[in-house]
Amino acid sequence: MPSSVPPTHTAPSLADPAAPASHATPRLEVDGLTVTFGGLTALADVGFHVDPGETVALIGPNGAGKTTVFNAVCGLVRPTAGSVRIDGRPAPASPTGLLGRGVARTLQGLGLVDGMTPLEHLLVPLGPPSAANVALALAELDAHGLRERASTPVGALPYPDRKRVALARALVSRPSLLLLDEPAGGLGAEDIDRLAATVREVAGSGASVLLVEHHVDFVMGLADRVVVLDFGRVIATGTPAVVQADPRVEEAYLGVKAAS
Repeated sequence: MPSSVPPTHTAPSLADPAAPASHATPRLEVDGLTVTFGGLTALADVGFHVDPGETVALIGPNGAGKTTVFNAVCGLVRPTAGSVRIDGRPAPASPTGLLGRGVARTLQGLGLVDGMTPLEHLLVPLGPPSAANVALALAELDAHGLRERASTPVGALPYPDRKRVALARALVSRPSLLLLDEPAGGLGAEDIDRLAATVREVAGSGASVLLVEHHVDFVMGLADRVVVLDFGRVIATGTPAVVQADPRVEEAYLGVKAAS
């Protein structure tokens, strides 16, 4: 890669080693997803898919329903109608079943405990702190440049390092589907480049990535496809170039006029 930023993830393949090389079934399939809260419709007939090895970005203005989609995928919100399927099977009804299905998620608010160390955070998804699990966790931290801070409480780390801890915690379980919620938020240019390199490596391993992000340049330079939500509905889906040229997207989200 012609970049001054070194690759950030050199651990073994993130894809399920038991999975076949050819995978015709979408890793994630959202079909007719509708979510209502009382009289408010948060999502209306939302549909899209994420294929193995594909990076799909979910974008839209504040309140468009992006987080509700994530929560429905993760079992935190029960759909009023429609379905969510992971590798052709219904998604778990609660977040406790995600890890067993090869799904990992980062949170916009990081979800870290200040008094816990990076090593302790990574051991949570791995299980008991055996020698093998500790070695896996340390290798993952090393891949993110955090090995020397493995025993430092995360509350004492700078924000970019805490973001890396949250990402490393998601990746250490070798997910086949990675959900990233605002991964570039609060990061500088160099850290965003590191993040992009990591996401490309994850997808290159055969895992799938679905990300919610407001950083438009980051999204357009990284995603294979983009799904645009506005008022809980999908208004456009396509490659970054196609989506950027769509007048509906420009009006709802990008705030620029289409080129003539």
